[in-house]
Amino acid sequence: MPICVFDIYADGTSSVPQDTRLTGSGAYRWWHFDLTDEMLVPWVREHLREIPAGSLIQKQTRPRCDRFESGLILNLRGINLNQGEDADEMVSVRMYVESDLLITVRRKKVFAIDAIRLATEGQTAPPSPAEFLEDLIGRLTARVQQHVEGIDEITDFFETDLEDKETPTPRELPEIRRSVIRLRRYLDPQRAALSKLASLDIPLIPEDSQLELREQANSALIAVEELDELRDRLVSVQEEHDANIAQRQARHGYVLSVAAAIFLPLGFITGLFGVNVGGMPGTDHPWAFAVLCLGMLLLAVLMFLVLRLVRWI
Repeated sequence: MPICVFDIYADGTSSVPQDTRLTGSGAYRWWHFDLTDEMLVPWVREHLREIPAGSLIQKQTRPRCDRFESGLILNLRGINLNQGEDADEMVSVRMYVESDLLITVRRKKVFAIDAIRLATEGQTAPPSPAEFLEDLIGRLTARVQQHVEGIDEITDFFETDLEDKETPTPRELPEIRRSVIRLRRYLDPQRAALSKLASLDIPLIPEDSQLELREQANSALIAVEELDELRDRLVSVQEEHDANIAQRQARHGYVLSVAAAIFLPLGFITGLFGVNVGGMPGTDHPWAFAVLCLGMLLLAVLMFLVLRLVRWI
């Protein structure tokens, strides 16, 4: 039924328990479940109180940190590294932690959890629930920072491109802006949850772990501030591209207006001399067409000079 279950000892070694009790003989027992497992709901309702059981099986979550008696209810999110999915559609991990028990539940694969699982199988597990949380939060935060740094590099590229006013608006710009918004939506409450976790005064979180968790909370705060900065920078990039487009359109419209002003009287003359009625002057003169063309050329030059004189061009 569970994805994995381990008894983890104080020296970081682990073993797979042969019984189905909630806790074992080690420092703590780690249960890891998939939310889609049909047996999960009856299992948590059988072994846990109503509030922690409900927190583990709820379909929609947001980052949270709440104390429940001597235990801890914790929901966190991480970058979605699953193939074919958007990284900013963050994956969640639901947790219930006691001094001798740790339960994690995920809907989609969480690579930070899988890394700890591999370390546990290699007999280098976090020796306590507090250190498990340190390890997990550190991995989640590092992946967030790496992803934010990637967006920062893309934003630098967008800003460099603005040096050329003729550069078209990048096709990726709207999606990058939406990605930043989605990331901040999850990371701001996660920052608050981590800050609350680091400030809890419970035996489950010793002082050394509190110091490390404060650092992780500070890293989360920095990531949120960077996302705020990136959001503003991307808006500025979009606005400058929009301004450049408006300037090009205004310039093109201006050129067309000047051309129309010059050719408007020429169009009148050609229309006048193109009427098919008797009495038109020059119809029998061999140089009449050349004279008309020369006169129109002189008129075009005169119109150009007039427009320059009145500072339209």
